[in-house]
Amino acid sequence: MNPKTGVLKYLGISPSVSNPSYLAIHPNKKWLFSVNEINNGTLSSFRIKDSSTLEFINAVSSNGSSPCYVSIDNSGNYLLASNYNSGSVTSVPINPDGSLGNAVSTIQNTGKSINEQRQSSPHAHSILPSFSGNLIYSADLGADLIYCYKIDTITGQLSTISKNPITAGSGPRHLAFHPNKKWLYVINELKGTVEGFLIDSVSGALSYMQTCSLLKVKEDGSLAADIHITPSGRFLYASVRDPENTIAIFSINQKNGSLTHIENVASGGKTPRNFAIDPSGTFLLAANQNSDNIITFRIEPNSGKLTQVGNAVNVPSPTCIKFMNQ
Repeated sequence: MNPKTGVLKYLGISPSVSNPSYLAIHPNKKWLFSVNEINNGTLSSFRIKDSSTLEFINAVSSNGSSPCYVSIDNSGNYLLASNYNSGSVTSVPINPDGSLGNAVSTIQNTGKSINEQRQSSPHAHSILPSFSGNLIYSADLGADLIYCYKIDTITGQLSTISKNPITAGSGPRHLAFHPNKKWLYVINELKGTVEGFLIDSVSGALSYMQTCSLLKVKEDGSLAADIHITPSGRFLYASVRDPENTIAIFSINQKNGSLTHIENVASGGKTPRNFAIDPSGTFLLAANQNSDNIITFRIEPNSGKLTQVGNAVNVPSPTCIKFMNQ
């Protein structure tokens, strides 16, 4: 991506792996990891050889079914994965050569909620380390819970610290931490809402702050998807898939973390399952899965509003975008 214009240029493609629907780049910029969202879930590792070449290293079991999210703990030594269908979370060691070892810890979530079609069992949908320390948070869509785990950075073992309830029937999906490390926001897929929480700096427990709708027309079955905050901490964005196909824009009160809705902008395609904000906070890239395109928007720094930049880039079924500064 041209950092001045936001224009994208095709460079290359990875070796083929099964359904790599979510990605994580190691802080050392040497390795990229993906889930393989299949019934007998696996996690794949790649070596980043240069700006346009990925080299497959290995793949290991995710110890669950249909892993849909992957991240790296703050030590950089463990890959964390959430298994959607089996409702479990897993930690996997990252070896010194970038290869993945066998899983060292798996926690099976429990519970269900009121939506009989989507919430009859647990469905871990994301897993994300806090900004610092050894606390890990995971949204479980099936149980309407945000789990807080602790990871032992020596052994990789996960242990459950707390279970934080979400409004029943909401279906929590992805999480976003505010840069001040005080506030956590979750996008709820089934209700089309964002909920905000205050993080206890000692225990990691969450205290409810606010719920905001993402929808032009309030209705269930919204398929809300992804959530991100600008590096400045001033604006929060959330995507809504079919039938709206929009990016919702909120301003964040810097004193108390409350959200104010600004507007919804068309994503430029169908099914914005994922999007990303570049490290400078200048551009937002929307991945429209069912129209096979990526749309680049410029973020207006004072208002947070989005303006499309250039033409759509054709990419088959894009589901995850990650930035890496060279």
